[in-house]
Amino acid sequence: MLRLPAGREASSGVGALAYVRHRPERTLLYQLVEEYNPAFKAHQAAQGNPLPGYVEQEFEGYLECGRLEHGFLRIRCDTCHAERLVAFSCKRRGFCPSCGARRMAESAALLVDEVFPEQPVRQWVLSVPFPLRFLFASRPEVMGQVLGIVYRCIATHLIKKAGFSRKSAQAGAVTLIQRFGSALNLNVHFHMLFLDGVYAECPDGSLRFRWVRAPTSAELVRLTHTLAKRIGRYLERQSLLECDAENSYLAGDALEVGAMAQLLGSSITYRIAVGPQQGRKVFTLQTLPASDEPFDNGVGKVAGFSLHAGVSARADQRQKLERLCRYISRPAISEKRLSLTPNGNVRYQLKTPYRDGTTHVIFEPLDFIARLAALVPKPRVNLTRFHGVFAPNSGYRARVTPAKRGRGGRHAPTTDPEGRTPTERRAAMTWAQRLKRVFGIDIETCVACGGAMRIIACIEDADVIEKILGHLDAQGAECEATRRPPSRAPPRRGAV
Repeated sequence: MLRLPAGREASSGVGALAYVRHRPERTLLYQLVEEYNPAFKAHQAAQGNPLPGYVEQEFEGYLECGRLEHGFLRIRCDTCHAERLVAFSCKRRGFCPSCGARRMAESAALLVDEVFPEQPVRQWVLSVPFPLRFLFASRPEVMGQVLGIVYRCIATHLIKKAGFSRKSAQAGAVTLIQRFGSALNLNVHFHMLFLDGVYAECPDGSLRFRWVRAPTSAELVRLTHTLAKRIGRYLERQSLLECDAENSYLAGDALEVGAMAQLLGSSITYRIAVGPQQGRKVFTLQTLPASDEPFDNGVGKVAGFSLHAGVSARADQRQKLERLCRYISRPAISEKRLSLTPNGNVRYQLKTPYRDGTTHVIFEPLDFIARLAALVPKPRVNLTRFHGVFAPNSGYRARVTPAKRGRGGRHAPTTDPEGRTPTERRAAMTWAQRLKRVFGIDIETCVACGGAMRIIACIEDADVIEKILGHLDAQGAECEATRRPPSRAPPRRGAV
């Protein structure tokens, strides 16, 4: 017989973080999606622009994520036989906060443990003009080619600044492609974690790391100008960009067509996508006075391109590096900043106020769902890219990364736990151990007696799920009744 605390949750243990099931149905985001997604889907169909299958699957998966009604694992204590249920996750990449938080923590742990050596790392952030954001969102293959141009430009700058040539030294970077802005707008931009220096091979075959100073403001402006010129030239050669004497604009063949075109364009340009106010600017709330302080110190800005490189971590600042990796791989939406206005509109607080004092953006519910739809990436688009010495085919990868994984780095695995590489230790981790590593949650230890917990079943059959949850609901109601104080007569007049 299942023995679970009321509410199907595990109570907290002393001295450790106990597993407590996330209840997405209680969050405002879930309630908004559940209530308004059918109406938004019907609205798009009525307009002759039905949503693509991958967007519909994103919403459907999110509504099933973390819900025991759609399947779970049964975990039992070997000592006291207490059980708990662990719901399945949707594993989507769009806007699910729970799966986004898991991916954020796991990605940061992977990069710090297995990829980045103990060398200084600097973050380079490149933002692009509105038309290119639309192009990258609708044509991911073009975005990949442009990202290669960006890496080569910055890597060449680092190599020359270190006093080497591209044949004698190599840089390395990991790019995390972010698709969202602080106002839930579609903003495709690149967060590139570059080694703050280059690797050069010595005559004896060993590798030597040469540190490079931080870029100056003048260097950032020159780099941004070079990037703008090279990216524009590439897009012209591909017939994706047309230029005349006064300006440049995307060619017709480069534009997205179909249901997502209008949603992407509205999200990028901060416009309302659906409803009677369609095409107007999103309503904003300004609760702070405008700031006159310049925000562009240390930023290169040219023709809508913006390049920033002001954040770095020293070789001994591994915790800072992990925090930086978490920041740039964070989920698209923060439930803590989401609320409702008295008239039922959706209010979202900006992470950092704008210069004009704007602190919140206001959406009508259907327009909010449209914003979420625009944030869903196309399937099979890799949002994490490895360059230079970190590239999969690089001969340096196995020599510089902590995991020692790459071309020429294969070796027989060792059975000694102390002698394993980070990759071998990671591959040997069970699902429960990985949960503890990523979130600090111990699901292998019973909170009641401290015994070992193990998975005994994977429940996916709808009839079995209904019986188990029905039994738990009845058991929870009985437990709740036994905790109520005994009834008594009304107090006599004058009694204390």
